[in-house]
Amino acid sequence: MAGKKTPNPEKIKAQQISQSYWSLVWWKFKKNKASVVGAIMLIILYLSFVAFPEFMSPYLLSHTSDFNEARPQTIRFMDQSGKFHLGPFVYGREKKVDQVKRIRSFVEDPNRLYPIHFFVKGESYKLLGFIPTNIHLYGVNTQDPQATIFIMGTDALGRDYFTRLLYGGRLSLLIGLIGVFLTLFFGSILGAISGYYGGAVDMLVQRTTEFLNAFPNIPLFMALAAAIPTYWAPIAVYFMLTIILSFVGWGGLARQVRGMILSLREREYVLAAKSAGASDNRIMFRHLLPGAMSHIIVIATLSIPGMILSETALSWLGLGLRPPLTSWGVLLQDAARVQAIRFTPWLLWTVPFIIITVLAYNMLGDGLRDALDPYGGR
Repeated sequence: MAGKKTPNPEKIKAQQISQSYWSLVWWKFKKNKASVVGAIMLIILYLSFVAFPEFMSPYLLSHTSDFNEARPQTIRFMDQSGKFHLGPFVYGREKKVDQVKRIRSFVEDPNRLYPIHFFVKGESYKLLGFIPTNIHLYGVNTQDPQATIFIMGTDALGRDYFTRLLYGGRLSLLIGLIGVFLTLFFGSILGAISGYYGGAVDMLVQRTTEFLNAFPNIPLFMALAAAIPTYWAPIAVYFMLTIILSFVGWGGLARQVRGMILSLREREYVLAAKSAGASDNRIMFRHLLPGAMSHIIVIATLSIPGMILSETALSWLGLGLRPPLTSWGVLLQDAARVQAIRFTPWLLWTVPFIIITVLAYNMLGDGLRDALDPYGGR
C-alpha cells in the first residue's frame, strides 16, 4: 500500500538488544496470560485478606449472634410475591426446633426483608491498624437487632464465617510470606558460603541439609510444633511456627544456591574482582548472589504455597496456631468431624480459597520461571 512504511528489521533488532534485562522480563511475563491472571488473583487475595479484612467483612472477628450454625442466607432480588427489587436483600431468620429429632434450624421469614447496602456504618475498627473508621463494604443498614447478613453461614458460636475466613486468611497468607523470607535469608547465605568456600564449610552445610531432609516433613513439623509450650501467648506461637517452617525449609534452597555458586565462582568477573582485591563478602553478596537471584525469586514464589499448606495442616491437627488466633487451618478444625460435614457443609468454604491461593502462586511461579530467562525460548 502506498505511503505505508516497511519496518526495518535491523532497527527492531537493535531496539530489542538495547532493552534492559528487567524490561525483557516484564515483556515476556506479560505474554503469559496464566501468570498475569495468577498475579491479579494474588493481588486481590492479599488486599482483601491481609490489608483490608475489617473493611471487607460486615462484622468484626469478635462479633457473635444467636444464630448458631445457621445456613448461608440467600441473596435475593425478587421477593415471595414476585416483586422485583432494584437492590439485593435477604430475609430474616426464625428459629425452629424439631422436638422429635432434637434438631435446631433457622428458616426464612418472608415478612422481614433486609436490604443489603454498600459502604455502611457498623462496628468501629482501625483501617490498616491506625485509621479509625466504622465503614464496612456491605451490610444490612437497619435498627432491627435481628437483622443479619451471613453470606457463608455461621459457626457453632454464631460468628459470621465469611468474616472469620477473611481474618484467617490474613495469618495464613502472612505466614507464607514471612516463612519464605526467612527461608531465603538462611538458604541463600548458607548456600553462597557453602559453594564459595567449599572444603570443611561445604561439608558441614551439606551434611546439615541432608540431616534435615532425612526426616519426613509432616512428622518433623509435628514434633517441632508439639514442643511449643501450651502456655505461650498466641502471637508467640505464631512467630515460633513461622521460624519452625523456615528452619525446616532452608536446606533445599541452600543446595540449589550452592550449585549455582559453584558454576559462577570461576567466571571472569569473579576472577577480576579477586584480582582487584575485593573481599570474600563483597564477591559473594555483590557479584555471585545477584547472578542467582532470578532462580531464588522463582524458588520463593513456588515455596510460599508449601508454607501455607504446612501451616494449614499443622493447625488442622491442633499442633499449629490455636484459638483465639484464627487461620485457615484453625477454621478447618471445625470441619474435621463427619457430623460437621453432614450438617454444616458451609464450614468447608476454606478449602476453595486454599486451592485458589496455591494455584495462583503456581501460575505466577511458572510465569516468573520463564520470564526470568528472557533470552531462552520465545
